[in-house]
Amino acid sequence: MSDAPKRPSTPDPRAALEQRERLADSYAGPNLLAGGDKDLAVAEKGAAVAVDRLHKSGRQTAHERIELLLDPGSFVELDRFVTTQCPDFDMPGKKVYGDGVVTGHGTVEGRPVFVFAQQAPVFGGSLGWAHAMKICKVMDMATTVGAPVIGLNDSGGARIQEGVASLAGYAEIFKRNVLASGVVPQLSLILGPCAGGAVYSPALTDLVLMVEQSSYMFITGPDVIKTVTHEEVTKEALGGAATHNEKSGVAHFACPSEAAAAAMTRELLGYLPSNNMEDPPHRPTADDPNRSTPELADFVPVDASRPYDIRTIIRAVADDGAFLEVQEHFARNMVIGFCRIDGRSVGVVANQPLVLAGCLDINASVKAARFVRMCDAFNIPLWTLVDVPGFLPGTDQEFNGIIRHGAKLLYAFVEATVPKVTLVTRKAYGGAYDVMASKHIRADVNLAYPTAEIAVMGAEGAVNIIYRRELVEAKNPAAQRTELLNNYRDLFANPYKAAELGFIDQVIRPEDTRRHVSRAFALLKNKRQENPRRKHGNIPL
Repeated sequence: MSDAPKRPSTPDPRAALEQRERLADSYAGPNLLAGGDKDLAVAEKGAAVAVDRLHKSGRQTAHERIELLLDPGSFVELDRFVTTQCPDFDMPGKKVYGDGVVTGHGTVEGRPVFVFAQQAPVFGGSLGWAHAMKICKVMDMATTVGAPVIGLNDSGGARIQEGVASLAGYAEIFKRNVLASGVVPQLSLILGPCAGGAVYSPALTDLVLMVEQSSYMFITGPDVIKTVTHEEVTKEALGGAATHNEKSGVAHFACPSEAAAAAMTRELLGYLPSNNMEDPPHRPTADDPNRSTPELADFVPVDASRPYDIRTIIRAVADDGAFLEVQEHFARNMVIGFCRIDGRSVGVVANQPLVLAGCLDINASVKAARFVRMCDAFNIPLWTLVDVPGFLPGTDQEFNGIIRHGAKLLYAFVEATVPKVTLVTRKAYGGAYDVMASKHIRADVNLAYPTAEIAVMGAEGAVNIIYRRELVEAKNPAAQRTELLNNYRDLFANPYKAAELGFIDQVIRPEDTRRHVSRAFALLKNKRQENPRRKHGNIPL
């Protein structure tokens, strides 16, 4: 027998890969590799406890969330074995594969998308440098190949142990959010707490979805607020889904569950192109574009003081009656959302007579302006429905800047080069008439119902101003006022004066609405319009 020393056994590369994959899937650290299977088993048991705790809170793991969102079997994970390189606070002994975020790409209805999903059981989902660089990589790849990027956010904020490196990581992400804006769709799902710097990236994206009772967004939490201002507030009241959908307008959707949020995201992507160089997907429909809408024949009340739901008109015209409303609970006097007309994606902007009589106020103006700009950025035609008595009066509105906020909507419509079709259903008074996609700010086709009233102001106000002296001197002021009101309404409380001037292209019967709107968008399908060359405009803020 030879006395030669035995050669060390060759490591099995497949076994090493399998072990590392198990570590990555279990939230266990790679430092455990030297400890053998016993330590790995202990780590996996601890990870299982963390996942069970997550499930009991109504939340899911990063991989489970990705599976809900993407087409089955389509996800390709990137940077699975990346770990933090932080040398401080014993971090070298706490390394975790993936560093608290799962990144990669897959498909939604066969279309490529990039995705990142933060892992709450790993350092609370906090963001460090390696964590941030993983997110930046998929954002860079998304803009390079022209595909949407979707963030599944569940983070406690910056990783304190990494200090300024974590702040730098956030800034790198913010930079990419801004540079990708209007290039590829960016969607954010808030699936847990998002605090501090973690909220700014979602705020820079196109659409934000939150889950009720389990997701929160705030710059400073309740404890800090209590310390600094002595206010007492719960996390839900401060930054829950209801708060950001109804009060702040930060979020666009409130979903009852994570599965519902994933389903809503898939639906939204169906209305959006993959990038700004493409048109939105066309969905063939059996719904005849020339279909009559008899339900609208007498739908709009002749009495200008009677409210009605503008969404009834939208659904009557949309393919198969489908309308996906965006920011439903915020600034309810303005309705925005997506529908399809003859299979093509269309962005809808509409005054809502049910709320504040459809007046434009600060929140409604900002809500609509941002939506108009998003649609224009992604080649989505705009259909505007107008029933607006004017801007909401009051010191609160004036002191808080209705002038500059209202100007945002004006700016957005003028700037937009996508096909724009406008339908005046009833009131269109004063400056609000101009702002709501009038012919004068580059709307392409302007339609009106016979019930439309297009004027500087309503009859009551106009008569009081124009005939003030006559009414004072009249022997019978009441009778004189009635006669003057009737004369004014006959002259201006209709669409024909505007039509005579060419400001309204057609006065249509409500029962023919779908046919006319569909024909208008078909006519404008190949519209080409460019704005003057410039670095960028200066939108009022």
